[in-house]
Amino acid sequence: MRRIVTWSAPLVLVAIATTGCATKDWVNDKLGKKQAHMDERFARVDGAVRDVGDSARVAQGRADAAYGRADEVNGRVTRLWNGRNKRNVVETLHVQFGFDRSDLSDGAQTALLGIVKELKTNSDLSVDLEGYTDPTGTRDYNVGLSQRRVESVRRYLIENGTDLARIHYIGMGPLMAASAEHAKLRRVTVRLMVNPTD
Repeated sequence: MRRIVTWSAPLVLVAIATTGCATKDWVNDKLGKKQAHMDERFARVDGAVRDVGDSARVAQGRADAAYGRADEVNGRVTRLWNGRNKRNVVETLHVQFGFDRSDLSDGAQTALLGIVKELKTNSDLSVDLEGYTDPTGTRDYNVGLSQRRVESVRRYLIENGTDLARIHYIGMGPLMAASAEHAKLRRVTVRLMVNPTD
């Protein structure tokens, strides 16, 4: 039995050595296949990343174009919004009032009939009314008086056929001037306005 063992030891060594080579080749073969498989996967991932990058660049281009168009639209809307209340003065009339009075004189009513006629003739017109007083008396009283003066002009225009939506009005209160000029301060300024056509 000892002989077999001694002879078998070199055979085992030869078998291990040759098996080791076979194992090494097998491992190298397996590693080569794994490496090829990994390279293939990396190539697919790299291609997908390139495709995503290309898609992202296309999307960025579209987003930039859309942003440019939105910016243009925003500019147009801003210009329209800012110009929505721009109107041009067609005619200005001063309706005078007596001291501490808010009723319309016959001359004032006749002058306002001309404004009513213009408003009826041209639907693009509107009217702005600003009421004033002289500085005699307290500020609070004069603001109320200027509002009553504006209200009497507004009421007259409406009673004679002017649409309420076309009248813009405010009582401004007292104006300051030399005492000789006080009579000119007791007034409602009537401005006939038109929206500009673009």
